[in-house]
Amino acid sequence: MNALDARFDAPPARPLWLVTLADLALLLVGFFVFVHASQLDRVALASAIRHGFTHESAPPVSAAPMALDRMGVGPFAPASAALPVDAGYIARWAAGAASDGRTILTVTGAVADDPADRDAVTGSAALLASDRARAVAAALIAAGFPRDRIRLSTDPARSRAGVTLSVGFAGNRHDPAAPSNRSLK
Repeated sequence: MNALDARFDAPPARPLWLVTLADLALLLVGFFVFVHASQLDRVALASAIRHGFTHESAPPVSAAPMALDRMGVGPFAPASAALPVDAGYIARWAAGAASDGRTILTVTGAVADDPADRDAVTGSAALLASDRARAVAAALIAAGFPRDRIRLSTDPARSRAGVTLSVGFAGNRHDPAAPSNRSLK
């Protein structure tokens, strides 16, 4: 047997539990160094943790409801936010598509990829897109659609001069005035 073989057959110098304990201690020291280096405000952290355990919060609201139905309104005339179709048609579609009270209607305005399709006063495409969305939303509200179920949006991708109406399921909405569903037994 040569010296190289003897080196690989030698028993370990330290027991395995000692190596594991040293690794754990090193991780713990690293964690405390990280906490100390981040300069956390301990009073604010304790207050936030306390608030998290004692505060009864509303259920989380998703940023974008799951789409159920969609309708396009357009095309709009270049640089115009005047409705190209009958407002009654839009309102009838919205009332039917969003008849469930758990839905939200997202009104998204867009402009065409054309230099002429900009706001006449400011030259802003985003402003024209929002004007188109607001014109459709105003027509819906005037026809009796609940304003708290309408969300306005603009489409940054310039594709067509129009407005898209999207009906999405937003889930059961939390009503703070409603009694709690929890019962104490």
